Amino acid sequence: MIANSRTHSLAALAAACLLACAPAQAQQGPVASSAAAKPADDTAGESDTDLAKKLQNPIGDLYSFPFQSNTNFGVGPHPGTQEILNIQPVIPIHVNDDWNVITRTILPVVWNPDLSPLPSVPVGTGPTDFSAFLSPKNPTNGWLWGAGPIIQIPTVSGPGIGSNVWGAGPTAAIVYTNGPWVVGCLVNNIWSFGGTHGPLGNAYNNFLTQPFVNYNFGGGWYVTSAPIVTANWETPGTKWTVPIGGGAGRVFRLGKLPINLSLAAYYNLVRPEYGANWQWRTQLTFIF
Repeated sequence: MIANSRTHSLAALAAACLLACAPAQAQQGPVASSAAAKPADDTAGESDTDLAKKLQNPIGDLYSFPFQSNTNFGVGPHPGTQEILNIQPVIPIHVNDDWNVITRTILPVVWNPDLSPLPSVPVGTGPTDFSAFLSPKNPTNGWLWGAGPIIQIPTVSGPGIGSNVWGAGPTAAIVYTNGPWVVGCLVNNIWSFGGTHGPLGNAYNNFLTQPFVNYNFGGGWYVTSAPIVTANWETPGTKWTVPIGGGAGRVFRLGKLPINLSLAAYYNLVRPEYGANWQWRTQLTFIF
């Protein structure tokens, strides 16, 4: 996100920036994780580990408000540090006794290093992703699934932060919970509604998948691996970003308010030109 021509280099640079700014989203978070729809007072009846397991489920039934910081190192033609803060409220809607719709919104605030010769701004908002998963209320033999649409809203505040074209596509997740384990995968693909194709166009076709594995020790402590694998089908050259890594976290309480804090690091085994070498991810989640 190597080409020998200036045009291809600019295209790769633009694509790298767009890819790096894709919400983690899902950047896409998990992606940020969500989890059980109870009023705040009801969380007092659940252990910290129970809440941690629900947060590790991206289609779990819990009101939560995650802030996910993704610090990317080695970004751009003059390798620098990029910061993407994903603001990710999760709101479940109870359709009936059997079905939920889990909504997740991801608004990235981006701080860019010098990306010249690509015109860019040092800080601004990227495109917002809104997902709605139709999901059964109760798991079957430990399995839970969800599927629905994802919509990209052009909330970009300047060039080099993302496309100014609306887009949409499908998204789905499957989760298995057994004892201390919470494992699964989230996937989506977003196509732009029109836009111009080519090296510096604003059309996009972006794929994201996030496998995740979590092991819970008790007392709210856990270890996690949730790499965000992405592909930008519009960019020339290497289209994929494939990270490996993991981290740890804990659910604790400030008074009656449950809070989740996690830290993780990921190294990009495969990356586009000008993409990040590695990423430090910090997530703070308020649980309601």
